[in-house]
Amino acid sequence: MIQDIEPKHLYNEWKKNAVPKKSSAVVQFRGQDLLCRIDDNGLKFPSRAQFTEPDEAFTYLFELDGREYYLLFDENERALDGYSYRNIGLFRTEKPKELAYAAVSAWHLCSWYRDARYCGRCGEKLVHDGNERMMRCPKCGQMEYPKICPAVIIAVTDKNRLLLSKYAGRTYKRYALLAGFTEIGETLEETVKREVMEEVGLKVTNIRYYKSQPWSFSDTLLAGFFCDLEEPGQIRLDENELALAEWFEREDIPLEDEEHASLTHEMIRYFHDQESR
Repeated sequence: MIQDIEPKHLYNEWKKNAVPKKSSAVVQFRGQDLLCRIDDNGLKFPSRAQFTEPDEAFTYLFELDGREYYLLFDENERALDGYSYRNIGLFRTEKPKELAYAAVSAWHLCSWYRDARYCGRCGEKLVHDGNERMMRCPKCGQMEYPKICPAVIIAVTDKNRLLLSKYAGRTYKRYALLAGFTEIGETLEETVKREVMEEVGLKVTNIRYYKSQPWSFSDTLLAGFFCDLEEPGQIRLDENELALAEWFEREDIPLEDEEHASLTHEMIRYFHDQESR
């Protein structure tokens, strides 16, 4: 998956009073496009030395492989020799993998900074707290932390079969597993049961956790679960969410996603590669 970059590690702890070095990496977005360079050696970020802005314009993000990363938080187009703007979707395919992971993690934080500008309680403009990664209201004291939304990825199985679906109204047209966000007062296991019933009208049992994954595009922490069909039933499709849902025998499962970035892909492949029961 995208976060599997061992032995390298992304250190996301906040650094108080951090100041960029000339060699520090700079992340700057124009909409969903990242200022970067892609050559024969893969993805590259520009360095602090290539920008004329004062140090105060840069916000510390994280450290990766001994290099600090900073966000230049504006959407003004920059013209740097050899660099151009590429859609952040590049994280699915670009190498090296750790830099692709840095790009999508930076996108998560950049999106939060864009949204956390004003206090939701009193409307005052928020300021960055100096001691931690948090936006604070100077008027009423309200604190805003980076948004992380729990959600589930659901592999519904029936002996040698796996239920695959396709989203309705999205540009992503490949097969996927069922998924959904956890509601207030709901456990992850309850989310699994509810989402399966809502999306395909089936009851499931034997819910078991697989793995988790941060998914920055929706500010989400995904939890993957396998579960078994509780009783035979006809699929009743929620057409607002899904374009189709159908059962596949293990040996017939389409392995379309070869970028190895997503929890969904790993779970599909995991089931595919198990011996038939």
